[in-house]
Amino acid sequence: MSRIVYLNGEYLPEEEAKISIFDRSFLMADGVYEVTSVLDGKLIDFDGHAKRLERSLNELGMQKPQAFDDLLEIHRALVEKNGIEDGLVYLQVSRGSAGDRDFAFPDPEQVKPTLVLFTQNKPGLADSPASKTGIKVISIPDIRWHRRDIKTVQLLYPSMGKMMAKAAGADDAWMVEDGFVTEGTSNNAYIVKGNKIITRALSNDILHGITRAAVLRFAREAQMEVEERSFTIDEAKKADEAFVTSASGFVMPVVEVDGATLGDGTPGNVAKRLREIYLDESRKVAI
Repeated sequence: MSRIVYLNGEYLPEEEAKISIFDRSFLMADGVYEVTSVLDGKLIDFDGHAKRLERSLNELGMQKPQAFDDLLEIHRALVEKNGIEDGLVYLQVSRGSAGDRDFAFPDPEQVKPTLVLFTQNKPGLADSPASKTGIKVISIPDIRWHRRDIKTVQLLYPSMGKMMAKAAGADDAWMVEDGFVTEGTSNNAYIVKGNKIITRALSNDILHGITRAAVLRFAREAQMEVEERSFTIDEAKKADEAFVTSASGFVMPVVEVDGATLGDGTPGNVAKRLREIYLDESRKVAI
């Protein structure tokens, strides 16, 4: 049975949902997106994702879709229509189609944004086998543009990074710029040294992760020491443990960096505890 998706005000079977070949997300990657996790049929960190979506739209001078104020209702409807207990809701907004290809942004009065949402069913999302074994990462140069704080659909290089990791027998890649780790291909990166959690400070160089914000808040509430600064791959190799955070992976332990085993090669205590706290606290306030 096909999924029900949302497209510009309509709930449709996925095979019936169509957009113009002139849509700017297709031609120019002129679009932004968010991914919200669903646990036990409820949305995790929805308000944070909605606020970041609004920021991304503003940073690109893009109009809000007409249904912006109804996004929570739309998310809930899709979760119900598709019977999602554990999974994801993907949302994408593009500048829309002005009827032809042009580098210049179309006049906002002449074009309406395209709004698309769909679900992905992920049974057992919170009990990922990788969270129990940890993942391996490699380092790659960060050659992306310099507004990584805007969550755009320009995901070709992160996709290439995932494939580089796969070819190297690893699970993911950490991107490095000017000698320092920026972030993972689809997550924020952390190391732990002497029980201190170290992660890059917010700037235009990294995505302002919604899960990152929650995890750091929970860490501080649990009296864990947090230092927001840049770190190198050499530091990561010598760390006691490491982890990444994302909306779909929550807190995911890292056990190997560029072939160097961290600790005893199993998920560290800090990462395991933060994952437990994050899932417990997020479920309490899920909507």
